[in-house]
Amino acid sequence: MTLKLPTPADTFRIGTRGSPLALAQAHETRARLSAAFELPQEAFEIVVIKVTGDQILDKPLREIDGKGLFTREIEEALIAGEIDIAVHSTKDMPVAQPGGLIMDTYLPREDVRDAFVSLKYKGLAEMPEGAVVGTSSTRRRAQLAAKFPHLEVVEFRGNVQTRLGKLEQGVADATFLATAGLKRLGMDDVPYHPIDVTDMLPAIAQGAIGIERRGDDSRTAEMLEAIHDVPTGQRLMAERTLLAGLDGSCETPIGGLAELGPDGLRLRGEILRDDGSEVLTGDMTGAIDDGAEMGRAMAADLLGRAGPGFF
Repeated sequence: MTLKLPTPADTFRIGTRGSPLALAQAHETRARLSAAFELPQEAFEIVVIKVTGDQILDKPLREIDGKGLFTREIEEALIAGEIDIAVHSTKDMPVAQPGGLIMDTYLPREDVRDAFVSLKYKGLAEMPEGAVVGTSSTRRRAQLAAKFPHLEVVEFRGNVQTRLGKLEQGVADATFLATAGLKRLGMDDVPYHPIDVTDMLPAIAQGAIGIERRGDDSRTAEMLEAIHDVPTGQRLMAERTLLAGLDGSCETPIGGLAELGPDGLRLRGEILRDDGSEVLTGDMTGAIDDGAEMGRAMAADLLGRAGPGFF
């Protein structure tokens, strides 16, 4: 059966959030599909959908609703057939998709590191006692409390421009962003310094763009095969299986990173108490095809050492 390709008159609809980074990721997806099938970009329509996480900016994320803050409305549109695919920052994605939806396509992963952003300092080690760091991430809060207890942490949300404005206003002395986002937005003028993963283990799937589709849409499945990056998929299989085993979300203090090397796949994981008073880590190396098994084993080990009520 010949694959029916989209046309400018019968467009392929790409659903996304409306933030500058989300739009950049949707445009990258469109460009890759356009190149893969030698089609004009007009054959692909980008559909912006408002999500809960972008509409409520005056509360910490952990106080709103938990999982799906940046995905729920987009997934509802996908189920309803209003869009053909949904493009996500994979670190925002719950590990389980709603019935009928599948996320099995990933674009090549960008830089996984967190970025330290400050108008005054070049790194956390330079910050004096009482200096203020702004972040909305429970993971970063816990990591700061564990390694830099002399720093004060305040709630800090918004896009890159909003956060830089808050730094200029003196709301905080420093904040964090994902290095991948800054690179995708071409924001070389932002005063940022990537943090080594040994100092701050990143969020699960940080730096990866995931593409979600309907499970019964064979045309879309075939089209997405052309742009799927296999090494990224292998790494995220391990990381997201770890996250699933921990029953975590993007608002749980969990870090994780899988990397491919000559010895196979290395998986590192970390869980923290909210106040940073306890940190448990795991580090495993195995065959690339064993990523899911490694993720499950590490999750079981960490939870066994943590005991009930750790989070």
